[in-house]
Amino acid sequence: MATRSILQLHLLASDEFEFFGSPAALYDKHTSEELLISQKSLNNYFSKCGDAPKVYRNAICEIRKGDLYTKAGNRGRKKDI
Repeated sequence: MATRSILQLHLLASDEFEFFGSPAALYDKHTSEELLISQKSLNNYFSKCGDAPKVYRNAICEIRKGDLYTKAGNRGRKKDI
């Protein structure tokens, strides 16, 4: 089983949820002024959480970081003949 990091963005005013594969992808769609936190600050916040749940919340949004578990497949692998 393989894991990937995933970010869940919850915009509190509109009660919308969006999912991203990296902080860079999050900030391609939203600005730091819109979310009230910069990408660098968000990365620092999550790196200091340790084993605690990785949740950042302010008046505008809630950002959760977690793992997405995926099944390892054979796609793209060459078969031995």
